[in-house]
Amino acid sequence: MAAPVDDMFSFCVDPGKVSTCVDVRFINSLKGKGLFAKKSIKKGDAIFLERPLVSAQFLWNNLYKYKACEFCLRALETAEENARRLSGMPGLSLPYPELCRVRPELHQACPHCQVMYCSSECRQAAADQYHRALCLGSSQDDPDHPINKLKDAWRSMHYPPETSSIMLMARMVAAVKQAKDKAHWQKLFSHFCSRTGNEEEEIAHKLLGEKFRGQLVLLQSLFKAALHDDHLSRWFVPEGFRSLFALVGTNGQGIGTSSLSQWVHACDALELPAQQKEQLDSFIDQLYKDIDKETGDFLNCEGSGLFLLQSSCNHSCIPNAEASFPDNNFLLQLSALSDISPGEVNLDQFLDCCQRDRSRYSRHKVLRENYLFVCSCPKCISQMHELDVTSEEEEEEEEEEGEAEGDEMEDEMTDV
Repeated sequence: MAAPVDDMFSFCVDPGKVSTCVDVRFINSLKGKGLFAKKSIKKGDAIFLERPLVSAQFLWNNLYKYKACEFCLRALETAEENARRLSGMPGLSLPYPELCRVRPELHQACPHCQVMYCSSECRQAAADQYHRALCLGSSQDDPDHPINKLKDAWRSMHYPPETSSIMLMARMVAAVKQAKDKAHWQKLFSHFCSRTGNEEEEIAHKLLGEKFRGQLVLLQSLFKAALHDDHLSRWFVPEGFRSLFALVGTNGQGIGTSSLSQWVHACDALELPAQQKEQLDSFIDQLYKDIDKETGDFLNCEGSGLFLLQSSCNHSCIPNAEASFPDNNFLLQLSALSDISPGEVNLDQFLDCCQRDRSRYSRHKVLRENYLFVCSCPKCISQMHELDVTSEEEEEEEEEEGEAEGDEMEDEMTDV
């Protein structure tokens, strides 16, 4: 059974910003938990604002110099710095620089390992929650340090685009290690589904099949060498490690932050004379074209987090709620896409903007492999007589992915 929502709400959500209007209830053994409205919610309303139990920037994203706060994932570059790097134009100047909300003068580094935070509050919060157990000190750049060996192994198996990180699992372990009440943190993590397969539908998580056994054994060995803790011994044995892998794979929520995007939104809100507005819009359009040529679609500081309330949402291909990150950090806001009646379940979407417009067959493929269920929402039911084939574009993409995988090691891991 799910814990009472009030217990979790007090830990994760700031009730001063958004009052709780949802309840977590157990639905059945197949669907697990669900998030239900306690009162009427209007389209556009914020349902709740939630911070994750743990979060982490993706390792490749960090390696490619997307600078984010080590704790809250807030972008650390100013909008102008961000635009210069992404466009490859070091002399670029942005109009209205005062609209950028990044404050470099507030940034602080860990005095021991020099990882960066957006504020002293975030540096202290990280130290109090998990960083003391993970701080590498002067060994930050030592390739032989056990944590760096774990990171390198993950990167060698898991290429961009990333959807999770071994460091999310590491921070779970570190949070328990540092906690005075270790049982409390273990109980919080126990609320997340961690099954490695769906026996009813004969589905196994795509990263836990036979072909990946060698990589899982290596990761488990490195994970244990870097982080083993007697209070969490079950996470370091093969089956427990697989469950931990499934937990972050099926519950991790992507987090994206961008100082440039925030600046663009602020520009959109400016009240300007028509000619100035047209010039600004033209400048921004050209900037994004330049960025697309230089960098492509990878614009954000990206990571993932574990959110107790958000993870209780069920999926629909026509959702009535969606998650966003309005504060440009890890704070998740769930907002209503349509009116929601009391007792109605809040339905989020587990697919990205490209995936949700694909065929029923393609959507089901992603949901089966990553989330271990077969969707039976109204959209999927209405399309149930479609042939189980993808569009020509999707078939070409799958063929290219298959060829790329064949060029790598036979057992190479794919996305979580």
